Amino acid sequence: MKTSFRLDKYLADMSVGTRSEVKNLIKKGLVTVNGEVIRKPEYKVDIEKDDLVCRGEPVVYQTLVYYMLNKPAGVISATNDPKQQTVLDLITDKSRKDLFPVGRLDKDTEGLLLITNDGDLAHQLLSPKKHVDKVYRARIEGQVTAEDAALFAKGLEIDDEDGAWRAMPAKLNILSSGPESEVEITIREGKFHQIKRMFEAVDKKVVYLKRLSMGSLRLDETLALGEYRELTEDEVQALKESKGHTNDEE
Repeated sequence: MKTSFRLDKYLADMSVGTRSEVKNLIKKGLVTVNGEVIRKPEYKVDIEKDDLVCRGEPVVYQTLVYYMLNKPAGVISATNDPKQQTVLDLITDKSRKDLFPVGRLDKDTEGLLLITNDGDLAHQLLSPKKHVDKVYRARIEGQVTAEDAALFAKGLEIDDEDGAWRAMPAKLNILSSGPESEVEITIREGKFHQIKRMFEAVDKKVVYLKRLSMGSLRLDETLALGEYRELTEDEVQALKESKGHTNDEE
């Protein structure tokens, strides 16, 4: 196993901050290696031998892993279940006991799901304060119109058993319109059955749903349903630097 890393990359991988943020911490003299202040981001650190401290707190090595899964329908977004197959059952590396899906997809929904053990990144992607774009492709029973797109852009009023609530504005792109329409929809929330409820609010029904992207991460279309792969360093870094959209931008 590789044990020597650039200091800035190692600190970013340990979720101390983004690559640019940890570079600033290093240059400000807030990082020490074996008691010595290190001001060079490119300094090589040995994670098995060196003691790292950042802003007075020790940085302990933790292996972080990131998998992109093309979730098939019929599998639930959970860590374990005694009766149903879960997304973690599809991960062949059983040595990891700390993996979890970032958010959830409905049982009958396919597509992109991030599996990781990076709790800080998961919080960043799911935090209500950071509305990260999620793009889906859907087939809709019924003719989707420009009027529907305008209602989605305004923010639909949803009525359900828990009471009425207003969905955040969403972008509805009509790919084809007819007795069965095909659309792409971008939302910034992730409420239970949200897209299905939104189309029900305009008297239409979702018959197929697939997530294409979440923030900067886009589904690798070479992955068959049920297949997964590790994220590249660039994909992980882009996710960590993703800022989402704050409430002030709505």
